[in-house]
Amino acid sequence: MSTAAEIIDQIMNQPAGLSLLVVHAHPDDETLETGPLIAGLTDSGARVDLLTCTRGERGEVVPGVLPAGITQDQLVVQRERELEAACDLLGVRKQYFLGEAPFRAPAQQGRHYLDSGMVWVTPTQAGPAPDASPISLTKSPKKEEIEDLITGLRQREWSAVVSYDDAGSYGHPDHLRTHQVVSAAAKNVGIPCIQILSDPTADVPGAAWFAPDDVRSRDVVVEALRAYRTQLQVLGTTADGTESADEKNDLHIRHVGGQRQEIPTRVGLIAS
Repeated sequence: MSTAAEIIDQIMNQPAGLSLLVVHAHPDDETLETGPLIAGLTDSGARVDLLTCTRGERGEVVPGVLPAGITQDQLVVQRERELEAACDLLGVRKQYFLGEAPFRAPAQQGRHYLDSGMVWVTPTQAGPAPDASPISLTKSPKKEEIEDLITGLRQREWSAVVSYDDAGSYGHPDHLRTHQVVSAAAKNVGIPCIQILSDPTADVPGAAWFAPDDVRSRDVVVEALRAYRTQLQVLGTTADGTESADEKNDLHIRHVGGQRQEIPTRVGLIAS
């Protein structure tokens, strides 16, 4: 079996024929964190499957997008639809949820891991919401989650598994738990593990930066982001500095809380 470093070299230089499992915590993370990677790889002949750990039940919703009084079950259905649409655009071959076959430990009933939510415990450290469910990703037994992932990895064949580094992108507790689960399961199964660098500006020795330079990949990522209409808006900036949903210059993301984020154009990878 190839090493993680060798798989990264293939990703950068000859991805056709590779089969990768990308693991994320919530719907939209796959596009926000790895959209350019997935779009570029699938366009180059690699097979990319996605494992999502929760349905993002605690994600804030863009005002006015959904009817007032929508239930959590209805929100889950919408988020699953958005995830499916984004995956279709990015070229994801198959999308799975942790806790459902084949990613469920033998002789166990299916498990629906819930979004833990997030609060800032300190200015630099986040934790799960105080009312996070006992079956949320961070409150459920980590050993059980690891066994679920091990079961799936043993039933399918992937060249490598790709997920967060130990900073978990911006430190969401579900991202950090996902990193811990993926690292432990990959080590148990003996599959190469590749980590996504949290800081897109970091100068990390040994890191490789995957950055498709074709317009098509960028357009695919933008359209996949637009699929998440409950979670974010893709906007442009007009000549007078105001935001416009129709302006195609200086495209960027505006999150529910008003935070602005640049459209992702590259993904940093490092061998675990």
